[in-house]
Amino acid sequence: MVSPGKRPWLKLFCGGVVLGAVLLGVSIYAMLSTDQRPFCATCHLMQEAAITHKLGTHADRSCNDCHAPHAILRKLPFKAQAGVMDFLGNLAGKDVPYPPSVATRDIVNENCIACHAQTNVNVASMDAKPYCVDCHRNVAHMRHQPLAQRTVAYE
Repeated sequence: MVSPGKRPWLKLFCGGVVLGAVLLGVSIYAMLSTDQRPFCATCHLMQEAAITHKLGTHADRSCNDCHAPHAILRKLPFKAQAGVMDFLGNLAGKDVPYPPSVATRDIVNENCIACHAQTNVNVASMDAKPYCVDCHRNVAHMRHQPLAQRTVAYE
């Protein structure tokens, strides 16, 4: 039998597996935490969006269920870039970019269509306008009403 001191590669391998598992767990926790409204609301430029999201029809969803790609290989770079832009905007005292960029609108539209695919099967007007929010304006944080007058959608 070979003593454990003669197999340093085994210790390195096991240590690497444990370290990899811990890093994966921390990454998943960080990804899920930074998708949620309480995290997004920590920046002043997201305050209005957080309030209207909480009152809206999609309050049971995380912010990034709508605002980020779902595929992980697209989501990571998108979140990194959007996070840096939001951080810089927060430092500069800016408001949420409105209108949103074409890339952001495309992602939100993809997510609308993906989540509501079963509903959209029988909708003849899906191609009437380029974006879902072109018709469903109040779904997007009830943006066309003053904050003081916004209520839960359809009330």
